Amino acid sequence: MAEWLPTLITQTPEQGFELAIKMSRMAVKATQPDAAVRDRLRGVYAEDADALIAVSQVAAQWFATIAAANDYWRSAS
Repeated sequence: MAEWLPTLITQTPEQGFELAIKMSRMAVKATQPDAAVRDRLRGVYAEDADALIAVSQVAAQWFATIAAANDYWRSAS
């Protein structure tokens, strides 16, 4: 397991969402390791509604995985 990802368990849904965003970013970084290329492309997708929607879909998929791992944050009571 990656050092930056010791667990999918989070205390709250908000922390789970933050983890989903981090996982999305790390996936982009792994796919395109050249920071200069990522920086150059950022301006392109920042103005593209379809690309922004696609980013949201990826984050939503990661969040669904994290939510399931956390039993949807159900209390033990």
